[in-house]
Amino acid sequence: MVEQEFQQKTIALIDSLKSICANYGLGNDGNEFKIITQTFLYKFLNDKFAFEAKKLDQAIANADKWEEALTQLSEVDLEMLQMRMGPDTARLKPSHFINYLFSQQNAPDFAKLFDDTLMDIAISNNDVFAVKTDGGTKVVLFDRLSNYIADDSKRDNFCRAIINKLVEFSFERIFTQKFDFYATIFEYLIKDYNSNSGGKYAEYFTPHAVARIMAEILVPKAQQGQIKNVSVYDPSAGSGTLLMNVAHAIGENRCSIYTQDISQKSASLLRLNLILNNLVHSIPQVIQGNTLLHPYHKDGGELKRFDYIVSNPPFKLDFSDFRDDLDTKANKERFFAGIPKIKAKATDKMEIYHLFLQHIIYSLSPGGKAAVVVPTGFITAQAGIDKGIRQHLVEHKMLAGVVSMPSNIFATTGTNVSILFIDAGNKDKVVLIDASNLGQKVKEGKNQKTVLSPEEEHRIIDVFNAKQVEEDFSVAISYDDITAKNYSLSAGQYFDVKIEYVDITSEQFAAKMQGFSENLDSLFDQSRELEAEIKKQLARLIYES
Repeated sequence: MVEQEFQQKTIALIDSLKSICANYGLGNDGNEFKIITQTFLYKFLNDKFAFEAKKLDQAIANADKWEEALTQLSEVDLEMLQMRMGPDTARLKPSHFINYLFSQQNAPDFAKLFDDTLMDIAISNNDVFAVKTDGGTKVVLFDRLSNYIADDSKRDNFCRAIINKLVEFSFERIFTQKFDFYATIFEYLIKDYNSNSGGKYAEYFTPHAVARIMAEILVPKAQQGQIKNVSVYDPSAGSGTLLMNVAHAIGENRCSIYTQDISQKSASLLRLNLILNNLVHSIPQVIQGNTLLHPYHKDGGELKRFDYIVSNPPFKLDFSDFRDDLDTKANKERFFAGIPKIKAKATDKMEIYHLFLQHIIYSLSPGGKAAVVVPTGFITAQAGIDKGIRQHLVEHKMLAGVVSMPSNIFATTGTNVSILFIDAGNKDKVVLIDASNLGQKVKEGKNQKTVLSPEEEHRIIDVFNAKQVEEDFSVAISYDDITAKNYSLSAGQYFDVKIEYVDITSEQFAAKMQGFSENLDSLFDQSRELEAEIKKQLARLIYES
């Protein structure tokens, strides 16, 4: 009950910030998401600092106003306190606190003071909280937000409205909440800015059902809490839904996250997601850039290999501008099955997922595991790059299995999808699951979406992990079986064909045959009557004309 109350209050804060933006002409503006996410983050970091300070210093915890108690500390004492807080808490000065800005809101040029405060926090925390581009440029935490108001005479009042809203609310009581709480808040926070983007560069939101299934198959319940010091990678990270679920299954303090995504917006949202989920230590490994053309993460001169990889890559996209730059001798091993050709009349239909999938296979460490969302057509295509990738997985015995999902599991795309599970250590049976008949259809806005129940999610996870065989649902087959079926990974092609045999007497057989004969005679009679009626109608029409 308390958790729901905190959740509703947090959602109410987000709504009030959106309302402020709307009142100043920024509703549905391209910059609104920056204002909403950055002011939310400013408040979160401010209250996280207070939460940690009160844990460490009883005098601050007992003070009527913690900001004033902190202001009384000497520079040395404040520095010592911050060192004890750990790296996931932003370094703040008393002049950075929201209460300080609230006390200064009648000062002239308040918008400049507001922006300067955010920029000073960003610069002071650049080493830990900045993400990088693939060219090495650091993208700081905050922008000068008041500049998004075109009428500079309204900027002071805009910033006052934000501060007045932030000062009314406290995040301090939510820092003891768990992963599911933050997942819900993050999804609500970004829902208006991270949906219906046409699936470009994985910006669309990956359903939690898909993320949970991937995480609990990659990291089964029995292994959770046992794994440590592992790397988790997503080469098309989007806002990080898949990564957060896998990191939570492993343990946020037991893994390091590595990402790359071409979208600037996705990099900002992912950074926010990492902060919310106690994964600040991984922010320096968040890279904004083109994974395929300029893969960033390396060990020496070679691409880095990862223990776990998750990805929901874009399926089809125009990459004709840099396609030929990928087709080099240096990339022959990485793109072992080939690079899609430029389509003469539909460059936007180029199968970019082929490249991401091959990059993932190449980037997997010995014994590593991966889970990748692919179009279901990939698992049965009988020629080309699709088949070449499947053949590689079978011949190298690095396949765990496939789960074919229901249609419309993504509300924003009608493409049927499957989850491909890769396991470089699996030399035994491969599990194929046909979950296409599960789920319930619901309307989400203008789109129809299929939603899995928790019981259906657990059924998929449990059957896969136990390699169970269920009639018309799952099979557990050998690599030789797959080779014999021309590398098909469709569960339905391995289901037993059922033929029912019923013993009947000769008299019963004769009666059935008589029935068939009478039915045929009746159908013939009906067809003759229909033919005669059609001829009569045609004759009447000819006569009348």
